[in-house]
Amino acid sequence: MRVQVAMINHLPEEFGMKHGAEKFPLMVVLSFSYVCNARCPNCPYNNSDIRSMYKDFMFIPDDLFKKICDECGKYGAFVRLSGGGEPMLHPHALELIEYAKQVGAKVGIITNGSRFTHTNLARLISINTDVIEFSADAGNPYTYGAVRPGLNWERLVENAKTARIIRDELKSSTKLIVSIINQVGVDVDEAKAFWSPIVDAVQVRKFLTWGYNEDKSADPTPYLDPKDRIPCPWLFERLNVDSHGDVTICGEDIAFKHKFANLKDRTLEEIWTGPEMENLRKLHLTRRGDAHPACKVCPDWKYRSWEYNYWRLIK
Repeated sequence: MRVQVAMINHLPEEFGMKHGAEKFPLMVVLSFSYVCNARCPNCPYNNSDIRSMYKDFMFIPDDLFKKICDECGKYGAFVRLSGGGEPMLHPHALELIEYAKQVGAKVGIITNGSRFTHTNLARLISINTDVIEFSADAGNPYTYGAVRPGLNWERLVENAKTARIIRDELKSSTKLIVSIINQVGVDVDEAKAFWSPIVDAVQVRKFLTWGYNEDKSADPTPYLDPKDRIPCPWLFERLNVDSHGDVTICGEDIAFKHKFANLKDRTLEEIWTGPEMENLRKLHLTRRGDAHPACKVCPDWKYRSWEYNYWRLIK
């Protein structure tokens, strides 16, 4: 089903660094785990050999994670646990998330929800983990079985409901979100109706190819006119780090083909304010972003919104 986002302004009043990101990114997106227990047919990691490149670093090392969190904590920045697998499969996930909160970082988890128990949910929510985002992509068990093979619908629903009960009992500030990718075969209106009473917000996301997936979008209407080469907001708010500590220019580069720095050599702050990022931002601000090889071939630039995004959800 095709769903249009009505009355959404995707452009800012002025292009440039987002407020609060002048010295440090608002968010550091981590490839926290490359191990997954799902076989989703529209996952770019299932449609590529990227995971094979990380066979010795399937989980982000503890010391690297803590180094990142120490920096993020100084600025109150988000550490967003994402990447090529299920974050809660990391053997030290709970302890590392607790560390992140202890040093002042904000934490967002993108999860399929399958590995939660009452015990680990209570631990995460009791420390005010900022966002737990359940990737559901369906509003009924039949659709879920098609888009999320290997997972269990009943377990997902139970865990989301349990998270809500624990959050409300503890009066925690944890925000609970469900995301639905608007793809062929998914009734997003049904999914929104099902999940809205359970969580705080339901986010309908565009289907992204990431350069690896066959395009299965149910709504290809762009947020930004690709011909205008509107500056990409990601360059002005976030950095992306893999389990090697490599940094790439953009989260679209999930294979880290365009990595340009490593955290063994420079700090996140130095990288964020360094010449590589500054030069790329200048290209985008002068509508010449496609002069960079990664941006030139980006299949999903048109779906980058400055306003209809993660920050809107967590306000």
